[in-house]
Amino acid sequence: MREQEAVFKNGNEMAAIAAAHMDFHVMGYFPITPSTGVSEELSSSKAEGLHNIVLIPGDGEHGAAGICYGAALAGGRVINATSANGLLYALEQLPVQSGTRTPMVLNVITRTVSGPLDIKGDHSDIMYTLNTGWIILMAKDPQRIYDFNIVGTKIAEHEDVMLPVIVGSDGFFTSHQKRRNYVFKNRENIKEFLGEYKPKYTAVDPENPITIGPYMNEPDLINNKVQLSNAMDKAYEVLPKILEEYGRLTGRYYNILETYKMEDAEACLFVLNSSFDTAVEAVDILRKEGKKVGIVSTNILRPWPKKEIIEIFRNVKALCIADRQESYGAKAGNMSIEIKATLKDDPENKTLIFNRIYGLGGKEFYVDDALELLKETLKVSESGKIIKEFDYIGAYEGNKHYEEKKYVKDVVSDFFDNKITVEKNKETGELIVKGVNTRNLTEMPKRIAPGHQACPGCGIFPNLNLLTKGLKGYVVFLFQTGCAMVVTTGYPYTAFRSTYIHNLFQNGAATLSGVVEMFEERKRRGEIDKNLEINFVMVSGDGGMDIGMGPVIGTALRNHNMIIFEYDNGGYMNTGYQLSYTTPHLAESKTSIVGPSFAGKSTFQKKGGVSTFHKDTPMIMAGTHIPYIATVAESHTVDFVKKAAKAQYVANNEGLAYVKAISACPLNWKSPPEEQRSVIGRAVESCYFPLYEVYHGITKITYDPEKSQKKMPVSKFYDRMGVTKHLLTEENKEELESIQKEIDRRWNRLKARDEHPLL
Repeated sequence: MREQEAVFKNGNEMAAIAAAHMDFHVMGYFPITPSTGVSEELSSSKAEGLHNIVLIPGDGEHGAAGICYGAALAGGRVINATSANGLLYALEQLPVQSGTRTPMVLNVITRTVSGPLDIKGDHSDIMYTLNTGWIILMAKDPQRIYDFNIVGTKIAEHEDVMLPVIVGSDGFFTSHQKRRNYVFKNRENIKEFLGEYKPKYTAVDPENPITIGPYMNEPDLINNKVQLSNAMDKAYEVLPKILEEYGRLTGRYYNILETYKMEDAEACLFVLNSSFDTAVEAVDILRKEGKKVGIVSTNILRPWPKKEIIEIFRNVKALCIADRQESYGAKAGNMSIEIKATLKDDPENKTLIFNRIYGLGGKEFYVDDALELLKETLKVSESGKIIKEFDYIGAYEGNKHYEEKKYVKDVVSDFFDNKITVEKNKETGELIVKGVNTRNLTEMPKRIAPGHQACPGCGIFPNLNLLTKGLKGYVVFLFQTGCAMVVTTGYPYTAFRSTYIHNLFQNGAATLSGVVEMFEERKRRGEIDKNLEINFVMVSGDGGMDIGMGPVIGTALRNHNMIIFEYDNGGYMNTGYQLSYTTPHLAESKTSIVGPSFAGKSTFQKKGGVSTFHKDTPMIMAGTHIPYIATVAESHTVDFVKKAAKAQYVANNEGLAYVKAISACPLNWKSPPEEQRSVIGRAVESCYFPLYEVYHGITKITYDPEKSQKKMPVSKFYDRMGVTKHLLTEENKEELESIQKEIDRRWNRLKARDEHPLL
């Protein structure tokens, strides 16, 4: 055994420690709850100089998977972590990687798949990976996460295997619960165990050029898949040997199956991962009563342990398979389907099997639940009859006498009574807005009712209320996933006084495009009143214009009659503030920790240590040549509402309008809630966030802090936020000067465009 030391860590932290101990080369990642802690921990430890892993943020999970694939093709050791819809967004990349036999390790922190949205743990995501050609190890506790990341790396790189590996663990149950664990004290011991990674082929070997992922016709493709299947067979063969070798180093020996009291068990429960330990307690209780019960789990989902499954259940009279997901339409969870199919191949097996679905959306699995399932299994074993082959446990019956009620009355008439008018000057082509004054604005009703659960000082709702004060008539909202969505629609309540739709980050704009065009088509066919007018607004934020940028540009190129509103709070705030492409340059976030070895936000590392500045989304949208683009800030209220009114005019008459607001996030900016409007004001006055509009290609600055003699250096803005204050030190003087230089460059370019209509 090699020397080890105890650490008190959760599962996400143990995955990060394993990656650091193995000296991985690259982590391509994108934040999604509950897997984000892996990248956060690696960022924190990198700031302390504890590892050299290059952390590369993707534009979404699909992009992160591509980063990992490319890095793996270049011959390095690669890690990633994701969950739920993030895994599904990356899913098409997984068979590409296994089909080209490219090793890496992906930690899947299991979580329920939307919709509706739920961020808690079940197994509905990882079951999508069963057919992707990846080895899948299941870690029921934080210790196994550390161990299986190391073991997984060795099996992935085995010369006869060369397949990527998933390490699956339960979201929140395992990922966030701290336990006492053991890690190698000397990293050299891990290097000795793994050996040097020497891939036979890489994408960066000029002396041996190769083609990776060619087009294959059907006679050849089947051979490729046979080879992949054979690699899985080899993995099944060598895994026990690798686990045995690892056990000799650590004293922790793992079998293919995880079992308890199965020597003479007649009634048995099968569960995966963290539920195993809970069920162990139930087994102990029933064993004291003389009941012959046991429990089985598996540490390996792929390759499927067929031989071990057949052997362990050969003498079991009754088996309850508890799945944390259902394969809808099959009336069974995936483990139930696979185990039943396996035992069919054993002519001696007489086990009576039934399936129960439990624990969806993070619903707790208690000892009492395990007792209930085991007692039901005992009844089946004693009677020889299955009462109910498939069922859910934990569901409850709703109120049969519930009557729908309309809580919001006269909403349409409220919002049509708007004194703001927009006219187009026939000579100049400019949009002229009238009727915007403070009294009118304060009298207008709010489209988002009180009762949302946002943090104090959150800028989202002042921004949304100002936007909608400029809109006349009824509004259909589509919100991408983010803080604004989560805090307004906690079932069974909603804060919206008009129609609301949710879709995921990556597809909001496309979804609303479909709504808009169907509305128009139904009007054309006479299915809807042809005189009915509806405003369609997509709201994006918390990094949504990173992962969702592609569909937004597609929507812009199609020029649908709608408004896209982006509230930019400078990070992925709904997952706890990780850096996004709009995070201020070198600002601190949970994936850009400031420390002795790291200065702050860097979207990626380049030669010379140079990294990119925050993304200029309005200029990207201007490049699509949509009719109207505008920037707004709550510190300049009248300007904000006028632009909202112009956006509505454009959406009703000309096509797509895009409006971007800088939005305060006091919790993550680390600044007092009551100061947020003045902080936003400084962003405008420093020209970090200039106010302007682009109408049919002509740029107009709508507020000039230089002419108002209020222009200030960016340091006055950065000084008001805790996440950028480290840049005001003498040590970071050059960095701050470079930021000021870039802001001045963008401002001067904007002034040139204002002065020259052709720019």
